[in-house]
Amino acid sequence: MILAHRVIGPEVGPTAFLLHGILGSGTNLMGFARGLATRHPLWRFVVPDLRGHGDSGPGVPPHTVAACADDLQRLAAVVGSPQVVVGHSFGGKVALIYAQRATVGSGVLRDVWVLDAPPGAARQTSDHEVRRVLAAARALPTPVASREAVTAHFLAAGFSTAIATWMTTNITRRADGLVFKPDLAVIEALLEDYFMNDLWGLLEAPPAGLGLHMLRAGKSDRWDVATLARLAAAPIDVRVLPDAGHWVHVDDPAGVMACVGESLP
Repeated sequence: MILAHRVIGPEVGPTAFLLHGILGSGTNLMGFARGLATRHPLWRFVVPDLRGHGDSGPGVPPHTVAACADDLQRLAAVVGSPQVVVGHSFGGKVALIYAQRATVGSGVLRDVWVLDAPPGAARQTSDHEVRRVLAAARALPTPVASREAVTAHFLAAGFSTAIATWMTTNITRRADGLVFKPDLAVIEALLEDYFMNDLWGLLEAPPAGLGLHMLRAGKSDRWDVATLARLAAAPIDVRVLPDAGHWVHVDDPAGVMACVGESLP
């Protein structure tokens, strides 16, 4: 399977992959990609839909973060290998596993930017926000008549207007009404694996020649004291955008572009 993807920028040139988070799609990053392309016109920005998301199929099981990295390797064979990979949240762990497998050095992968994605395994609880969103999505009887009905469903389930509106971007129209575009079973499997993956080893002993950058949102709720202390001790570049929440590229796009732009000469 070759991931559905969009390319912004010239037909040839240095390449960056931009990876969305769980229950997102490449569409969520298109404004960010266009902003980078305006600032760095020699670069190509490839924005894929990860497996089970957007216009990409589910792919072959098992549905894991590593399988998503395998999908990126197949995409790279078609569009060209990236010199830079940027991943938000779930996409951040995909970027890290891709980095473990990629050839690092001049002309190939040089920099990975992880946007607000703690690298360790996480305690799995039913009250985690994404788990609750998935449960609410499964509880929505589909097809539905309108996007307004989707918004109302998530508001009634206790979610913010921002999340309720965001979930309408995951809706597609069929002849009988609106349904969710993502494969929710695949999403659940990917999320389980995301929580179990521990990638501290890569951050604490990064390959020679690879720039690893962790861009943390100052207002994010994804970080505990112990994780922050361990991150501070890792031999990588750590930045903080103090006024951004977890969706850093939405809350502070200029700040993210300025940081990532350092890897796009």
